[in-house]
Amino acid sequence: MEPVALAGGGDPPEPGGRPEPGPRAFVPQKEIVYNKLLPYAERLDAESDLQLAQIKNNLGRAVQLQELWPGGLFWTRKLSAYIRLYGRKFSKEDHVLFVKLLYELVSIPKLEISMMQGFSRLLINLLKKKELLSRDDLELPWRPLYDMVERILYSKTEHLGLNWFPNSVENVLKTLVKSCRPYFPADATAEMLEEWRPLMCPFDVTMQKAITYFEIFLPTSLPPELHHKGFKLWFDELIGLWVSVQNLPQWEGQLVNLFARLATDNIGYIDWDPYVPKIFTRILRSLNLPVGSSQVLVPRFLTNAYDIGHAVIWITAMMGGPSKLVQKHLAGLFNSITSFYHPSNNGRWLNKLMKLLQRLPNSVVRRLHRERYKKPSWLTPVPDSHKLTDEDVTDFVQCIIQPVLLAMFSKTGSLEAAQALQNLALMRPELVIPPVLERTYPALETLTEPHQLTATLSCVIGVARSLVSGGRWFPEGPTHMLPLLMRALPGVDPNDFSKCMITFQFIATFSTLVPLVDCSSVLQERDDLTEVERELCSATAEFEDFVLQFMDRCFGLIESSTLEQTREETETEKMTHLESLVELGLSSTFSTILTQCSKEIFTVALQKVFNFSVSHIFETRVAGRMVADMCRAAVKCCPEESLKLFVPHCCSVITQLTMNDDVLNEEELDKELLWNLQLLSEITRVDGKKLLPYREQLVKILQRALHLTCKQGYTLSCNLLHHLLRSTTLIYPTEYCSVPGGFNKPLSEYFPIKAIDWGKPGDLWNLGIQWHAPSSEEVAFAFYLLDSFLQPELIKLEHCGNGELEMSRDDVLQSLTIVHNCLIGSGNLLPPLKGEPVTHLVPTMVSLEETKLYTGLEYDLSRENYRETIARVIRKLLNYILDNSEDDTKSLFLIIKIIGDLLQFQGSHKHEFDSRWKSFNLVKKSMENRLHGQKQHIRALLIDRVMLQHELRTLTVEGCEYKKIHQDMIRDLLRLSTSSYSQVRNKAQQTFFAALGAYNFCCRDIIPLVLEFLRPDRQDVTQQQFKGALYCLLGNHSGVCLANLHDWDCIVQTWPAIVSSGLSKAMSLEKPSIVRLFDDLAEKIHRQYETIGLDFTIPKSCVAIAELLQQSENPSVNQTLLSPEEIKEGLKRQQEKNADALRNYENLVNTLLDGVEQRNLPWKFEHIGIGLLSLLLRDDRVLPLRAIQFFVENLNHDAIVVRKMAISAVAGILKQLKRTHKKLTVNPYEISGYPKPTQILAGDRPDNHWLQYDSRSVPRTKNEWESSCFVEKTHWGYYAWPRNLVVYAGVEEQPKLGRSREDMTEAEQIIFDHFSDPKFVEQLINFLSLEDRKGDKFNPRRFALFSGLFRNFDDAFLPVLKPHLERLVADSHESTQRCVAEVIAGLIRGSKHWTFEKVEKLWELLCPLLRTALSNITVETYNDWGTCIATSCESRDPRKLHWLFELLLESPLSGEGGSFVDACRLYVLQGGLAQQEWRVPELLHRLLKYLEPKLTQVYKNVRERIGSVLTYIFMIDVSLPNTAPTTSPRVPEFTARILEKLKPLMDVDEEIQNHVMEENGIGEEDERTQGIKLLKTILKWLMASAGRAFSTAVTEQLQLLPLFFKIAPVENDNNYDELKRDAKLCLSLMSQGLLYPHQVPLVLQVLKQTARSSSWHARYTVLTYLQTMVFYNLFIFLNNEDAVKDIRWLVITLLEDEQLEVREMAATTLSGLLQCNFLTMDGPMQIHFEQLCKTKLPKKRKRDPGSVGDTIPSAELVKRHAGVLGLGACVLSSPYDVPTWMPQLLMNLSAHLNDPQPIEMTVKKTLSNFRRTHHDNWQEHKQQFTDDQLLVLTDLLVSPCYYA
Repeated sequence: MEPVALAGGGDPPEPGGRPEPGPRAFVPQKEIVYNKLLPYAERLDAESDLQLAQIKNNLGRAVQLQELWPGGLFWTRKLSAYIRLYGRKFSKEDHVLFVKLLYELVSIPKLEISMMQGFSRLLINLLKKKELLSRDDLELPWRPLYDMVERILYSKTEHLGLNWFPNSVENVLKTLVKSCRPYFPADATAEMLEEWRPLMCPFDVTMQKAITYFEIFLPTSLPPELHHKGFKLWFDELIGLWVSVQNLPQWEGQLVNLFARLATDNIGYIDWDPYVPKIFTRILRSLNLPVGSSQVLVPRFLTNAYDIGHAVIWITAMMGGPSKLVQKHLAGLFNSITSFYHPSNNGRWLNKLMKLLQRLPNSVVRRLHRERYKKPSWLTPVPDSHKLTDEDVTDFVQCIIQPVLLAMFSKTGSLEAAQALQNLALMRPELVIPPVLERTYPALETLTEPHQLTATLSCVIGVARSLVSGGRWFPEGPTHMLPLLMRALPGVDPNDFSKCMITFQFIATFSTLVPLVDCSSVLQERDDLTEVERELCSATAEFEDFVLQFMDRCFGLIESSTLEQTREETETEKMTHLESLVELGLSSTFSTILTQCSKEIFTVALQKVFNFSVSHIFETRVAGRMVADMCRAAVKCCPEESLKLFVPHCCSVITQLTMNDDVLNEEELDKELLWNLQLLSEITRVDGKKLLPYREQLVKILQRALHLTCKQGYTLSCNLLHHLLRSTTLIYPTEYCSVPGGFNKPLSEYFPIKAIDWGKPGDLWNLGIQWHAPSSEEVAFAFYLLDSFLQPELIKLEHCGNGELEMSRDDVLQSLTIVHNCLIGSGNLLPPLKGEPVTHLVPTMVSLEETKLYTGLEYDLSRENYRETIARVIRKLLNYILDNSEDDTKSLFLIIKIIGDLLQFQGSHKHEFDSRWKSFNLVKKSMENRLHGQKQHIRALLIDRVMLQHELRTLTVEGCEYKKIHQDMIRDLLRLSTSSYSQVRNKAQQTFFAALGAYNFCCRDIIPLVLEFLRPDRQDVTQQQFKGALYCLLGNHSGVCLANLHDWDCIVQTWPAIVSSGLSKAMSLEKPSIVRLFDDLAEKIHRQYETIGLDFTIPKSCVAIAELLQQSENPSVNQTLLSPEEIKEGLKRQQEKNADALRNYENLVNTLLDGVEQRNLPWKFEHIGIGLLSLLLRDDRVLPLRAIQFFVENLNHDAIVVRKMAISAVAGILKQLKRTHKKLTVNPYEISGYPKPTQILAGDRPDNHWLQYDSRSVPRTKNEWESSCFVEKTHWGYYAWPRNLVVYAGVEEQPKLGRSREDMTEAEQIIFDHFSDPKFVEQLINFLSLEDRKGDKFNPRRFALFSGLFRNFDDAFLPVLKPHLERLVADSHESTQRCVAEVIAGLIRGSKHWTFEKVEKLWELLCPLLRTALSNITVETYNDWGTCIATSCESRDPRKLHWLFELLLESPLSGEGGSFVDACRLYVLQGGLAQQEWRVPELLHRLLKYLEPKLTQVYKNVRERIGSVLTYIFMIDVSLPNTAPTTSPRVPEFTARILEKLKPLMDVDEEIQNHVMEENGIGEEDERTQGIKLLKTILKWLMASAGRAFSTAVTEQLQLLPLFFKIAPVENDNNYDELKRDAKLCLSLMSQGLLYPHQVPLVLQVLKQTARSSSWHARYTVLTYLQTMVFYNLFIFLNNEDAVKDIRWLVITLLEDEQLEVREMAATTLSGLLQCNFLTMDGPMQIHFEQLCKTKLPKKRKRDPGSVGDTIPSAELVKRHAGVLGLGACVLSSPYDVPTWMPQLLMNLSAHLNDPQPIEMTVKKTLSNFRRTHHDNWQEHKQQFTDDQLLVLTDLLVSPCYYA
């Protein structure tokens, strides 16, 4: 982030103003600026240079020596740590080398997956800031990444359990591709298209894959001169595809992500205008908003909807530019959805709407930042013509502000609205802040709606910074601050927790931004102030008042929490969670206020807080802590004045109260004494230098109070000691004021209002941080404290540990407390533990040395290192306690804490650091300025960040050297982790895990010790030790898991130990806790296991880059290059490592088998062992023979769990044993004899015709079979041919079939022997045909087993299986049918490479079986058979399966076995044909021809199935761009034939009744009945295809619409009528369909025609259809003026319909269209309605009672009613506000209150609706009416008290 350029040019000075010691040897790419502000900044360059040189040298060496592990991993980890500490502080050359080296490492093909992830994460981090490396600096090939993604995300072996990938791998890979994308070469795009276009077959899953690849790989950030090699190659093709897909397949969303990225990277280079209406229509549809009353959602619309985040990016990138079209549509979008944001609406769609609101302003701000403020880099800049202008920004803010203001009070909370407002206020404060304030002031007054208050306050916090900085757009902003602060004070309310917290946050935010200085005196002295400044000056006089009132409020809060006297009696150590939050809020707010005060205000406040604290005595738990916190805040701000007040007072009180020696031994101390001790211990947390004058007094107090008997007493004095040590020895900033140097200058020099210090960002280059660094005097004082107080305790404890001194438990505890507090107080002073390193844990040829970071203190080595002394004494004491009094758990707890801190603590704790880092990020987010960027944060935040940087350095200890002393302490922790008391174990284990994570390779040292406890041959292990050891293996959720380190050496020990621990004496399965532990262990190993590598070779290309890296200069270590001997040795070691890994692998398998086969091993452990074995299947190594034997035998194990694991395992083994089949490349154009098409043409072309099924030429003889060229994959050739079309070679070149046993390998023989044994097979089939649970489905694992058997051993086992198959097929039980379906599917798929003779024999066997099966099909089994046939046909050339297809097509609807069997047979057939997609047009035609006469089926289940089958038949008829017309059946021709048959129904006018009896009557039915039956089936087809087809054939279906309108019921009648219900559902689905622009006039034509229909049902339904259709295609309609006119005409005509229901529906529709701004309430429309209202009604004549003439309304009444309805619709169209025309309209309406019915009713309804919707904000809405109008209204709205 560059500093703002200084006036007068020239380079800015260094941060902190120090001159540089001389030019650097290299220019760093980008370093972390905060490092330059640390107090020891000048030492960091040398430190980082040394580290970088070591990293380059050692990483280079490791790779050249072929040592991926430990050397390579160790040094890449160091590089990650280096980036975390210094940023990218290396030269560009080094940066490029690092990237290239890691790229090579990541793409090593056989790299172990965990290493791959480690390298990827580092590489992502190196490429994160893409502006640092341009395309000229770096080019990366794309294929290695593609190969990796293909290998891992689309793994062929993962589902068989031959590869185990972690869950995170998908995200890591995608992010990696995203990071490398900008650097792909210019020709990459063309190569990618050539590679993936052939996958684009829309009916196939490969389409999804192709689009996914396009989305993540296609480069979009090429420079303009290369666009012809970039997106121009694919843009038209893919956008054409996107525009023409109508039913939201899954990949559509991914296309949107791609377009969004393209638009962002190329603003101004693509003309989006032609697509804008379509884009916005689809985004609106994607929100899934409910429209109309009876809407049915298509489920895939929910699951496949666009990701709002990407849609927002797309919209933002298209904004601006000359045409302003996007802004117009955006305004339309918000107009149409604003009312959904009203807080009274709620639904599952709300989250999406909120996300849209939150993301859009954020995205626009980011774009503005990029265009106006960002430093230019190599990335393509936005051309000036397309940059956002100020007018664009204003338009944008205006169109979005209304919904945001509504969303403030949303049910989901106001967070999104607050974030949106924060970003909007950055752009246009004058438009955003006033309306927010308008809502805030009333909310501050109200007492009854606390929700309103919290919502508005959180929004004001969001805009706070824009508010107080005023600026030229909104100069009056700052004047609102004081009124807001004063009114917020009542929010500090002890009774309402959330209100209290938000108020604290509110006050703290404002006081951080503004100096609280009283400037009112300036008014007399100066006369050059503006109006606003004068107003501000006089207002600042209230600051003092505000501070004092705030304190009174806080005191009230504190006293109310003291009142709960019960606190005293119950020993609750802790505050409740809520109290601790309030405490935090209170103390941080108070300290912020005091930091920002002027001297005068501070003095008053200090006096006040002092008086309060000394005039009361508080209990120390809650109130005491709060008051002490307030005092501490005061002391921190001005240590000198404050300490003068507090220290002498507290010291004298304490001294006085402890005069008498009896006090020292009292169990319960005087409250006053405790309170003063607490106060004193808190106020010493200040700048150490200021404490030195009081050291004698403080030491006296410590001598008096440290040894109080009362626990509470000595704990408080230990705190005092701890804080004294911390204050004097740590490095920390001493002030956080918003202006460097504070406010203590006279107003004449420093005038906050003029100096624009309101909301001013800190200046990173002149922060002027005041650091506290320990002086020699302070260090001496600290050591004096340690010598005086720590030394004697250590001596006592040492004697106690030797057994020379008896100490009571309480005394031991007290001594340990003192030791612990001394240790954590002086952690920064004491050097880390010394000692011998533990060597020989791992073999390496690279140095694994430690890096020492300087943290601001030179250790004084002449003094005693108390860390070592404490370590020695505590270990001795620990052994003494464990041997003699193990039940002294309190002391053990403390000892565990001390050991943890001895090992790790250097001045700050990890968990505290993490939570501070988190809260820093939250505050940064809530106050940052994303528009200008450049770290313009407020000063306090920047200081905090520098402090965090310092703490990060003190915490960087992981990767430490593992020394003897660490070893001893970790062993102590292990002993504690396996001790008798569960709480001690628990605490010790947590510390144990933390320690394991910190030291290199210590796990290998510890594992054997943990496993000792699990040895079955040990007699002396207690149950507690056993459980403790298991917990140590299990690990905690974040740390290491010893049982599952990704390392052969470790697993080889732990896994077998876990299995054989089942024989240990201490193991008992009666104890549920132990059983649960083993379950957790097994579950965790299975969840976390990743395949471990066997091959660690490093390719040559990688070594070459490593050499360059090692030789790279600047900085470099003088290091000799590697000698050939070393390189040779490295190679040798690497080969040994590979051999070791293999040996370990086989060893592990054998040991596990030994374990599992032990006698009397409990079954649970047998299962765990088999589970672990199944994890060891791999795709690069066949399982050892013994394991193969084991798994095959276990196929018939008694336990179903074991059988299931064995089935998976054997399927995997068969895959390992699969012999490779030879392939060759063919030229599809030669086979077809047609040339290559010139441009892209998908679908049925002459050159892919030979792939299609043709019953005349299917191979029926051996010659035909062998001369056919079979293409198995269904998608090849549909869109384009792959560059190399690979097919299998001829029979003679393939591996031999029909082998004898001698020809097989040993592994194959094992399987062969078992499956040739009839007994074994019989038992297996019996087991497989058992039911494991009700409704067990077709199982892909069992299928994989059989297909593997038949693939590897061809038909060797058929003779044994045949009788079983014949028996099973005849048995209609669910589980037997499922079993036979699995075997048959396996057979058909396994016969892929069989010879023609074998295949022919196979089908002779199968055809009868399948015929039997299909005639026995039942409700339970039809799913399994469907799956079976679908699985058999998947990825197979249809010409190979002609027997199957001919069998299935014989006669699906035979009627034998009743309607059910017919439906099932259709289902099975559909499964097979659907898998074949576009390659079987002939079969589809035959099927359609067969089905057409049968469409009038009577039975509902058959009808539904036929509907579904029709969907699949017509699936191939798609209207996609560049697609040839299909040879499969087409919808238009079919529809034409149907319409012909439905004519009789079209022509009649009366309502169509569904009076078809379900039984087929004898004799010929009339055409109408036939028609109705046909219609039912057609409805089923239309409903089925709504969710599945790609495009809806609108033109054809439109002709059916009038018919549906007639049938669909209007009222929800309950009597079930299938026809009506289906028609209604169908209409609902059709109205939601997406229309192409050219279809709009056609639809309107039909609607207009129906609106004239004689059936009012039809007219009514037209309106409901219209509502949904318009909303779901909003912008497509708006883009067509004629369409808008037509719709307006339609609705207004139907308002005058003679049928009352239609009129009312028309009014509802009108108000809906007005509300979503489709129509506007313009003059002509209003005049039209008013004219209608004035229609004179005919006089009522007296009639004789008998006449019936009264029921038909007169035409005049209808017209008048229409007018009233029209006006009512206008009123109801704005439910949440009062536009200017509204009052007059209401008056006009009220005139009709006494008209005859139905008018009177309409007016009443309208008025009551108006009252209901406007009641909430009536105070606001009232303003729009004149007094007279209000009088009339109040009379109308019946109950006047309502608004009183």
